[in-house]
Amino acid sequence: MAIKLENVGIAVRDIEATIAFFTDLGLTVLGRDTVSGEWTDTAVGLDGNHANIAMLQTPDGAGRLELFEYIHPEAIETEPTLPNEIGMHRVAFSVDDLDKALEIAARHGCHPLRGVATYGDVYKLTYVRGPSGILVMLAEELNNS
Repeated sequence: MAIKLENVGIAVRDIEATIAFFTDLGLTVLGRDTVSGEWTDTAVGLDGNHANIAMLQTPDGAGRLELFEYIHPEAIETEPTLPNEIGMHRVAFSVDDLDKALEIAARHGCHPLRGVATYGDVYKLTYVRGPSGILVMLAEELNNS
């Protein structure tokens, strides 16, 4: 059986703010829609499922995020995920210039949780709290040439 990762889905409270954040970082919007009906109820497992969605893609075409802003049922607010919680908790991106990426994130009110770290001689990286509390790892590969 062949398998490939299609996308990562993230429920957000403000789809416009979240799209602005990720497109400023360099992702592009592939499409947007409003979905509802029996097929979404069945696929998602929620009665009366109705959501605004957007599909975003990384510039290399290899990574996609699907954003959901629920109209019905009402979105459930939870505490922001912590880095050590079990389950899905972050999305990670490689960037060419971490300082520039952090400037972009800051324009959206998103800042490193603690600071920028260096992982050996491989990456300079940090976690930021993005829109809707999404943990986003930004990593710049260190070039030791």
